[in-house]
Amino acid sequence: MKYKTLLLMTAGVGVLAVMVLIIGPEKIEGAIKQSNPWYLALAVIIQLIIYGLWTERWAITTNSVGISISRRHLLPMLLVGLAINNITPSGRGGGEPVRAYILGKYSNSPTETAFATVIADRGLDTFPFIALAVITIITAILYIKLPSWMVITLIVCLAVLIILFALALYMCINREFGDRTVKWVLKLVNRISNKFHDKIRERAINAVVGFQDSMRVMINDRKVLLYGIPLSFVIWFLEILRVYVVFLALNVNAPLEIIAAVFVISTLIGMIPLLPGGLGAVDGMMILLYSYAGIPASVSAAATIVERLISFWMTSIIGVAVMPYFGVDAVEKLSKKS
Repeated sequence: MKYKTLLLMTAGVGVLAVMVLIIGPEKIEGAIKQSNPWYLALAVIIQLIIYGLWTERWAITTNSVGISISRRHLLPMLLVGLAINNITPSGRGGGEPVRAYILGKYSNSPTETAFATVIADRGLDTFPFIALAVITIITAILYIKLPSWMVITLIVCLAVLIILFALALYMCINREFGDRTVKWVLKLVNRISNKFHDKIRERAINAVVGFQDSMRVMINDRKVLLYGIPLSFVIWFLEILRVYVVFLALNVNAPLEIIAAVFVISTLIGMIPLLPGGLGAVDGMMILLYSYAGIPASVSAAATIVERLISFWMTSIIGVAVMPYFGVDAVEKLSKKS
């Protein structure tokens, strides 16, 4: 891990520490001490179920393109990708090339095909996120009473996300548009660096063609959409339910719509490649928004800390722990990313 990543993670923890000091460490500690351990255990179990469902959704896309690999191997690959997403300031996308690399290596599949399954998996996640984001904006206006600038920022972020998703989807379906886009990007890169000779350019175009072919296979496979999209909605519901259970553990029955709104907004913040996994920024935004909604600051901070211990730190630790399972070259790949 490079010093830059470590420094950024320290900065993220520092932001959270400042907020804890402002609210009062003793108040937060008091709220956590009164928590119900059974509810906390339930929140951890929900997170483990989410890991399983994420693996199942990825298996849908790998099966669609004929990649034969068991779920017991997909799960650690997924966890490695999630860990890298958490420890690199890459807008939650740093781990996707690495898990595609590991999948391609261990299944003897073309890298572009493996990468297509990962992108399709993320694409399936986008459908419920957009739906929840629309509901979130309405909830934020009606219940949380966010400032106008924050609501406008959310709307702009959602619009940008929808446009980018639509363009990416169209690029996968329409080969001509995809080829033009790739050639334009290569031409732009070539102006910056002269290292792109004809062989590399040809290899890049061939790789994109292979990627597009794999994506079209998955898009035309009804099973991917019929099972993948509903499964994504279930996963998002469980993620929100996990946060709800954490509040129950702290003896607070927070409204589900408020939790959903805060979770979606914090997820959007986490996509901005500023700090690793949105560390500090996401935590601070969650505490702030829960407080806006009328939940005491000490409880908001306690719930955020416990929830992030489960969803962020537990995932990161497990992912890094299973990294050596995939060999030295996978670890080197992680080092380059971080």
